[in-house]
This record gives sequence, C-alpha cells and structure tokens, in this order.
Amino acid sequence: MTTFRELGLDEQLLNSVEKMGFEEATPIQAQTIPVALEGHDIIGQAQTGTGKTAAFGLPLIQKVNTKNDSIQGIVIAPTRELAIQVSEELYKIGFHKRVRILPIYGGQDINRQIRALKKNPHIIVGTPGRILDHINRKTLRLQNVETVVLDEADEMLNMGFIEDIEAILTDVPEEHQTLLFSATMPDPIRRIAERFMQEPKHIKVKAKEVTMPNIQQFYIEMQEKKKFDILTRLLDIQSPELAIIFGRTKRRVDELSEALNLRGYAAEGIHGDLSQAKRLSVLRKFKEGSIEVLVATDVAARGLDISGVTHVYNFDIPQDPESYVHRIGRTGRAGKTGLAMLFVTPREIGQLKNIERTTNRKIDRMKPPTLDEALEKQQRLIAEKLSSIIEAGENLSYYKRMAEELLEEHESVELVAAALKAMTKEPDSTPIKLTDEPPVVVRDRNRGRNDRNRSRGGERDRDRNRNRKGGPRKEYSGQKSRNENRGDNRGRSRKPSATN
Repeated sequence: MTTFRELGLDEQLLNSVEKMGFEEATPIQAQTIPVALEGHDIIGQAQTGTGKTAAFGLPLIQKVNTKNDSIQGIVIAPTRELAIQVSEELYKIGFHKRVRILPIYGGQDINRQIRALKKNPHIIVGTPGRILDHINRKTLRLQNVETVVLDEADEMLNMGFIEDIEAILTDVPEEHQTLLFSATMPDPIRRIAERFMQEPKHIKVKAKEVTMPNIQQFYIEMQEKKKFDILTRLLDIQSPELAIIFGRTKRRVDELSEALNLRGYAAEGIHGDLSQAKRLSVLRKFKEGSIEVLVATDVAARGLDISGVTHVYNFDIPQDPESYVHRIGRTGRAGKTGLAMLFVTPREIGQLKNIERTTNRKIDRMKPPTLDEALEKQQRLIAEKLSSIIEAGENLSYYKRMAEELLEEHESVELVAAALKAMTKEPDSTPIKLTDEPPVVVRDRNRGRNDRNRSRGGERDRDRNRNRKGGPRKEYSGQKSRNENRGDNRGRSRKPSATN
C-alpha cells in the first residue's frame, strides 16, 4: 500500500486528494507520480479504470505556477466526453491550488471558447481537431507550455488523429515534458514517442494488476436473430439499477435504443453523430437514474466514469480484446461488484478465445434464459416487494377493508395470484427487427485494426477536416507521416528535463 503523502505531493494537492476520497494510490499512480515530478518523460501503459487521470493530473497540476497567467499544460484526449471528464477531475485536483482548467472540444460554440481562452487558463484539455483549429486561428498559443499529456493515445490513432497530434506537438516548445498514456503500444505510437520524447521512462501496469475481481463475466452463445429477445429476458431477470449496452455501430445503437423503448424499457443511445447538447443531456439523465439503460458505441463511451453502473451488456462482441476491457471497466468500480455479459454468435467463438487469452481469464458460459424464467423472476420481484411492505410494518389499514371484501368473494390463493398477475411486468412480445451486423472473426492484428478504423470512421471529431490546409488529409493508414521525413527530428534534440 502506497499513500499519496509518500509520493512527494504538495500539501494543497494532498488536501484535494483527501477531499476526493482517495485513500491509497493505485499501481499506475504510485509508479508514475514520483517519476513525473522528477521531470522525466513517461510512457504509461495502462487500461481504463486504473486511475491514470490522477496519475498524470497530480504532477501536471503540481508543476503549474498560478502566478503565471500563460497556458502551462495541455492534455489531448480522443473524445469530447473524455475531455470533459478529464477537465472535471483536474478541476477537483487543482481546486485548493486555484488552477484554472479549460476544456475545448468540437460541438461547443467556438466564440465562447475564444472568450474563455482570453481569461488565461493554466491548463487546456481538448480534442485534437478543436485544439488544432484554435492554433490555426491564433487563438491558442502554446509557446509557454511545459507539460503535454497524450491520453488514450492508441484510441486517437484508431480515430485517425495521428497527424493532428504531430501538428500540435510541433507547435509546443522543444523544452517540455511529455506524458503519454496508452492501453496498447502500436508502432505509430512508438514513433511518436521516438520523435517527440526524450529518453522516456516506460511504466506498465501488469495484466494481473488490471484484473477486475469485482466483475462477474459471462458469455452466451446464440444466433444473431435471437440476441434482442435474450437481452430483454436478461434485463427482466437481472433487474440492473444502471446498465450500459454496447453496440458496434451507430445504426445498431439507434435501432437498439428504439427497440428497447418499444418493449417498455427506459433507454437512450449515444454515438458520434449526436449533437454535443444531446449527448450531455442523455448522460445527465443516465447519471440521475431517469433512464435505466444507456446504449453506446465504443467511441462514444470511451472514458465515461459513471458511478453506480451495475451491468454491462456486450450486445455485439468488440472488435478487439482491448475494447472488451474498456467496456466492462464501466462497472465494478470503487469496490462495488458488477456483472458483464457477452453475446457471441457461433462464428465469433474464435474472438471470444482471443479475449480470454488477452485478459488471461476464463469467461464463464451461461445458458440463454427462457421466457418462463423471465416471467418467474418478475413474479418473485413483486412477491419480494409485497413481503417487504408487510415486514416494514407499513400502515395497511386503509387497504384492509377492500381486502376483506375481496376475500369474502374469492379464494385467498386466487386473489393473491390475481394481484401478482396485475403487478407483474410480463415479457413484451412486440415484434422487433434489427439490422444484422457481420460477425467479428479473428484475423491478423494489422488487418483487424484497419477494419476497426473503418467502423469508427464516422465518429471522429467533426472539426478535424476544417482544420487542414489544402483540403482534408487522408486518415492515417500505417504509412510514414510526412513529418517523419523532416530532417531536424524536432523534439529529440532537446535537453533532458529531469533537473527542471
């Protein structure tokens, strides 16, 4: 056990950490914070849910000089949601130090952002497209930046942001500290590290430290056409307080959320084509509990940190094992238990085995629930509710007279059975037709990544293409970047910053 006081943090930050309820540092925090405070560049390899935001946020904010009104740190994140959540956590960390944090992302009024930039924030948290937009407009100047954080670097690669990141990094001073965090380390990310980082320290959280013992994991093998009925039966049987259902495409998310509402479930979906106002509205309702089911694509849900999620349903098996870890990491947090269900078609068994090998964990098989089991579970829920009312000693005098009249006319067992029938939410059989999605099959890693890029092509930040001179750039496809051919290899020649 490592406490935050042992990591060399200022008293102001320790106060913030205590207020946030952190008691001991996670492995990635314990290993990263002291090294970052020494000024070293860092490559942190860790999955979501390991506490990496605080791992880079604490040293980033400790380094800020609040008497200096210039931008001293910049955090680049792949999605708007992640940018918002990172900025919220950094605000909490920097509260006692009075560090000014500003999130900037596509979908938000750019003039409002320009006005906010004039108020001298110390740290910018943003998506690549919008950051580059402000740089090109000369409304964001990075000449005094001392720390750059690349969060979810592999996801930014998958979304086609690699050239935007390179353009941003060439705009910051040569003398700066870079903290790069990524769940995986594909070659393009390694090349970024080689070009823009100075002798980085590699910190990796071992797989055994990323295991999620609080999450029960099951898979159900089924035909594609039976997925929806099995999903609704599971929702009836398991009665999740808050559940996230993952679909592979935006079309799937739209169809699923509409179908769930037709069957009587309070559900809404989020994906990259929704307006920012709509996405924030859906997330707020989910956090407040006014909707019980959130349907999402991988990209839209990346970085979501919503407490109280009890169940995760992988309606479509993810394209790669890393996405599976990210998905199920939405539940089982803060010491609470969670349940993760994975729907697998017969042709996707190979991908299931791939996930098990990567996570080093056997996923238990579950039989598909029957209609009778779903109905029985609903009856038991009503019976438990009736029993709890009696055991709680609630005042039933107002209802006893009517009960006595009914008992004079009917047998007691028949009367209770009728009450159960009236109160039970019987499974809805409204016909539902979903568009079939092609199965995910195990393929070679590079080909799989290209397929994943294509499936997410519509979810990248819409500002990206507007920021490019001479028309839109091509999405990164593995070839050498034009920046790699520059002779100066800017960033590699700068002096070590360990003594800063």
